[in-house]
Amino acid sequence: MVNKVNRVVVIGTGFVGSSYAYALVNQAITEELVLIDMNSERAEGEAMDLNHGKLYSPSPTKVWQGDYSDCKDADIVCITAGVSQSEEETRLTVVEKNTKIVKSIVEKVMDSGFDGIFIIATNPVDIITYVTWKFSGLPKERVIGSGTLLDTARYLFMLGEYFNVDARSINGYIIGEHGDSQLAALSTTTIGNKSLLDIVNSNSKYNVEDIENIVVNVRDAAIHIAERKGSTYYGIGIGLAKLTKAIFKNENAILPVSAYLGGEYGHNDIYVGVPAIINRQGLREIVEIDLNTDEKEKLASSINILKSVMDQLLITNN
Repeated sequence: MVNKVNRVVVIGTGFVGSSYAYALVNQAITEELVLIDMNSERAEGEAMDLNHGKLYSPSPTKVWQGDYSDCKDADIVCITAGVSQSEEETRLTVVEKNTKIVKSIVEKVMDSGFDGIFIIATNPVDIITYVTWKFSGLPKERVIGSGTLLDTARYLFMLGEYFNVDARSINGYIIGEHGDSQLAALSTTTIGNKSLLDIVNSNSKYNVEDIENIVVNVRDAAIHIAERKGSTYYGIGIGLAKLTKAIFKNENAILPVSAYLGGEYGHNDIYVGVPAIINRQGLREIVEIDLNTDEKEKLASSINILKSVMDQLLITNN
């Protein structure tokens, strides 16, 4: 009996999709990797490039430029395709465009017989993840958005730089919208077993204003990077690879992803960035961290902003 191999299909081979694909090959996370793009030559070129380098990767991943029929046997389909917001466009305009794009993609994926897990990276990711869930008909546990995965990584990195501590020794999350209304759960952020706020308040080397500036820089990181190199893609590519590994390795890892709230944190019928346990079945459960009153209000505001955009698109159950 031949054991089934893991297959990931990446739809959209722009900067994000190709960075994710590179991370998958470089870390040998999946045995099979299929690349799909409207520009078939671009997808074929990416597949060729990755194949030429896999001699030096930990394990040879089978990579090819494919089509939607390849989704039938896929364990994960990751959607990175979509348009980015220009200075002339509104947030709603981008949501409308990407909703149409993703609807078309999801219909083709589901027509193939796909019965795996969707990972969504197309922005605005919380809304597009909800859209994918609605259009696919899959259980909510098997439709996961990248959410605040990258925002949290930025947060922990910047805190690590500030306190001169390995970021992996810091526990904390950015939650809410992957966007301007996100918030840092400062009250539950710890370094070792010590509260971040207690450390700041008890040591004259640190101050709250610096922490607040870090939170602002986390929120605006994509803007700062785009000003220098055009767009961001390596960070999210590596983050998506980590999420994929948590699924394939059945890690039961707690990651801040865009997850469906069905009463958690007091909110319903919305996908938003919160910590959740990820394993081979997808999202096992949401982890509700203790928020203070201010953080609860900020999360509610963030969710209301998302819902107001979704209401304009008439895509919620409300």
